[in-house]
Amino acid sequence: MSTPGELTPDAVRQHAGRWVSAARPKTLPLAVTPVVGALLLALADTGGIAPLTALATLLAAAGIQIGTNLHNDAADFERGTDTGERLGPPRAAAQGWFTSAQVKRAAHIAFLTSFVLGLLLVVRGGWPILLLGLAAIAAGYAYTGGPKPIAYGPYGELYVLCFFGIAAVAGSYYLQTLSLSAGAISLGIALGLPAAAVLLLNNYRDFDTDRAAGRRTLCHVLGRPAARRVYAGLLLAPVPLMLFGGLPGWTWPVLVALPAALWLVRQLNVSEGRALNALLARTAQYQMLLVALYALGLLLYGLVHWLLG
Repeated sequence: MSTPGELTPDAVRQHAGRWVSAARPKTLPLAVTPVVGALLLALADTGGIAPLTALATLLAAAGIQIGTNLHNDAADFERGTDTGERLGPPRAAAQGWFTSAQVKRAAHIAFLTSFVLGLLLVVRGGWPILLLGLAAIAAGYAYTGGPKPIAYGPYGELYVLCFFGIAAVAGSYYLQTLSLSAGAISLGIALGLPAAAVLLLNNYRDFDTDRAAGRRTLCHVLGRPAARRVYAGLLLAPVPLMLFGGLPGWTWPVLVALPAALWLVRQLNVSEGRALNALLARTAQYQMLLVALYALGLLLYGLVHWLLG
């Protein structure tokens, strides 16, 4: 029999589970997948990768994503954006699991962890990596912080494209090869576009509650019909970019992604409300599909050349 205030195993599990939920682990593939894509590209270009650098890069990217999620949780609660009418998954501060100060403190820890890992990466990549890391952390804070948060205006998708696409791939590739290539930029854009589609879809779902909270996202600027067309473009454009973007190996397997993209576009036209939460998850998985298909192309290319040896 437990006494009041005693930390029982169930209480500990519940507490830990709430912190895990607050970190939003389902969003981590959006941070990790571009790094994996860059590692595949570096492997194809150089024949090898630096494993410790790769691990530190993956952990730093995950830390920035978690920090951004936590800071977003606390900042939206403080601004009154997260209300009982919210259609998305529950937020920690809004649910009363933790105070906004506690959630912000956890965000600081996540960002600090990424900063420390970034200092280790600077040893290999030099000043360009330091500047890129500091910019990524600053952008994570600015996403929902400061007098003009990025998330409250029409440039959120551009932010995602730049930091969770181009910068993530190009920076990870540079850490492996100490150089840049046209293929790294092409792949960064290709993987950043579906990440931007995730944000666009998130704002599309929250269209009414965001407007009531004073947010003016790209969806509000365009309107829902045009936003659906932009969503389609963000999902379809990565395929030609990967086919003709100067990537090494065989890229034709990414054509398999086209039916998946068209299915997602159709689902947006027939879904609304909380049904869009499942579509959000599948849109994030589409980015992973692109990388998996590119990995398959590299594997088939290497296998055929080995057999023909």
